[in-house]
Amino acid sequence: MSYECFEVSIADKIAQVVLNRPDKRNSMNPAFWKELPEIIKDIDYGSKARVIVLSSTGPHFTSGLDVSSFGAISNPADDDKDKKTRKLQAGTAFYDNVLHMQESFSCIEQCRIPVLVAIQGGCIGGGVDLVTACDIRYATEDAFLTIFETNIGMTADVGTFPRLVKLIPEGYVREMAYTGRRVSAQEAKSMGLINQVFADQVTMLEAVMEIARDIASKAPLAVYGCKRMINYARDHSTADSLDYIAIWNATHLQIEEIQEAMAANAEKRPGNFVEIPKSRKQ
Repeated sequence: MSYECFEVSIADKIAQVVLNRPDKRNSMNPAFWKELPEIIKDIDYGSKARVIVLSSTGPHFTSGLDVSSFGAISNPADDDKDKKTRKLQAGTAFYDNVLHMQESFSCIEQCRIPVLVAIQGGCIGGGVDLVTACDIRYATEDAFLTIFETNIGMTADVGTFPRLVKLIPEGYVREMAYTGRRVSAQEAKSMGLINQVFADQVTMLEAVMEIARDIASKAPLAVYGCKRMINYARDHSTADSLDYIAIWNATHLQIEEIQEAMAANAEKRPGNFVEIPKSRKQ
């Protein structure tokens, strides 16, 4: 299937999802918000891969929201409605659009397999919303992140704050948000937002794919459980999380998978694991 904003390929149980509008700095146009959740859900629900690697093209990861589409989001066109009606409905229409955009990133967090993201150049505005929804973040030395919405009189609303305050200390979040300044990859690493920084994009992608292959070699059901537990523990108390993991393993723990993992390690061979079943949400 072809997409306007992305290239998608799957090999060796790894899905590569690549933002592919470098001439537009991979800005997030209306098609972007529609295509990304379709791609993520298709891979996840169809159990088509064990890991997703999200990367980009050109000098910048993404310049964020395509400003040319902002007017349409703020003031949806409808020739059948008079000016007063459109004005009265504008707030509700805007709210509906923001929820749609939020879901485009929430599906990354909610999907059953890990999503690794490789960032080069600028990760601006909506780009921060996007990468904070991913499981693990990597960047090149020239990469930078900025909560740019502040600079244009907005409050970021597609996912930055609910997720960022759970990834790095609150003081860093406040400084980034209040100033709208660029945060370099190295500084972001020191905050704990970026896992590793690489000299260039080629080196980064090689390393990230190697990490993806390592993850893909593990038992998919176990990795799924890890992601589910980490997300749950982040949002709940320790007591609730301990109870949930006990219930989870009481229903999901598979002795055969444990035995196969141990045998594969002892025999230094790839494990023969079952895949996550296809989702009924398809």
